[in-house]
Amino acid sequence: MKPARFPHYLQYYALRGAVAALDLLSIERAAAIGGWIGSLGYRPLGVRRDVVERQVRAAFPEKTPEEVRRIARASYVNLGRTSLEAALLSALSREQVLAMFERVEGADVLARARAKGRGVLLVSGHLGNWELGGAYVAATGVGFEAVARGMENPLFDRYITRTRHDLGMTVIHDSDAVRRVPRAMRDGKMVAMLVDQGAVGLASSWVPFFGRYAKTPRGPAVFALRLDAPVVFATALRQPSGKYIMYFEEIPVHPTGEREADVDRIVADYTSTLERWIRRAPEQYFWHHRRWKHQRPGTPPELGDPS
Repeated sequence: MKPARFPHYLQYYALRGAVAALDLLSIERAAAIGGWIGSLGYRPLGVRRDVVERQVRAAFPEKTPEEVRRIARASYVNLGRTSLEAALLSALSREQVLAMFERVEGADVLARARAKGRGVLLVSGHLGNWELGGAYVAATGVGFEAVARGMENPLFDRYITRTRHDLGMTVIHDSDAVRRVPRAMRDGKMVAMLVDQGAVGLASSWVPFFGRYAKTPRGPAVFALRLDAPVVFATALRQPSGKYIMYFEEIPVHPTGEREADVDRIVADYTSTLERWIRRAPEQYFWHHRRWKHQRPGTPPELGDPS
């Protein structure tokens, strides 16, 4: 990891100061403040507003301009709320984390997957509150590890890693995933991966996402086939009450012997599953990331980046 520089310290201590102040509030009040701060990002600040609206419009071409703007603005509010909730997780007990959920749907899916005794690959996306979803799984007392990319600010990275560890999660940096994921699975643990951000150098497949090809991590599919392990989609969606529901859904893994085709099919399956859940709550998705930025040469414009 790169050594911390002076700007990293400024950013880190500003964050810790803000978190210390917010610790004095209830998490509901802090989340409301986060939502207000997030709304400022949409207007008047306009941080990546064009990107967000363009991608919402591309994903939902049937929606009116007013509906697109409503979803876009709501996504900023959601990002602000979830960011502050995630920042305050370190101050919560296991019981407090569990109390943030109204109920769980699909618990039987997860139970059947665990009963196979080969560990479980949990896949999710930047929908709802993904950090809280991970905290919920860890709070149930199940061995839980999460694959995550290292952050640019090493102080942030260590802080987030400690927070996750205190909640019962072990972080696997993506550079160590090939070595550590099989070990965790052999120990019967659950390993979580976010599957909706392509990156340069990351093993990926291009699969449809809202009708356009998106570069999508193929690691979970490769591990599922190599380790004969079950794959379960998970997401935590905010409800009108302010609490969450945790959802689990099986992703089928049926090897045919054609490894590349099998990998691409599983990647397409968990991507289409994520899309279906986004359609249920589009205002809770992280539209700020350019999901279709990376494209294979020769992709028709109508199937690529909506820029």
